[in-house]
Amino acid sequence: MSIDTPEIKERGEQPYVAVKRWISWTEFPVIADRLPEIIGWLAARGVRPAGAPFFRYVTIGGDQNGEVEAGVPVPAPMEGEGDIHSGVLPAGRYASVAHVGHPDQLVAVTTDLLGWAAKEGLTWDMYEDDEGEHWACRLELYHSDPAVQPDMGKWETELAFKLAG
Repeated sequence: MSIDTPEIKERGEQPYVAVKRWISWTEFPVIADRLPEIIGWLAARGVRPAGAPFFRYVTIGGDQNGEVEAGVPVPAPMEGEGDIHSGVLPAGRYASVAHVGHPDQLVAVTTDLLGWAAKEGLTWDMYEDDEGEHWACRLELYHSDPAVQPDMGKWETELAFKLAG
């Protein structure tokens, strides 16, 4: 797969609410299916999302598993409830690339983005230990609303990975 030329973008801090789980990649729908619940939780509090829903890969383990957040940006910091927690995505420089197509293609898009960054001499804000790769911020942002665009082959997604420094 060939990606469009990635961009380096400055992103400010962004408050969010999310759920977090350690999952195997085959269990990904378990966390993905929580996004409507989070959006409903916000609506019940009169809060509109401040941007696209996302998946944040916090830790990527070596055995096809990882710690993932399903989240939604909010306009201002707020308290979570139950297993919905709040946080702030960090400010900084991000390598970002847009993709239009089925989410199943994002593994190949990610591989291409990682390869591009290596060629450019860019390094990620992450570290590795026995548990896996711990990312400061590695996002999949979903700009398409499934209710408006039911054809997943036309979904607009953005990868945004925080750079070191």
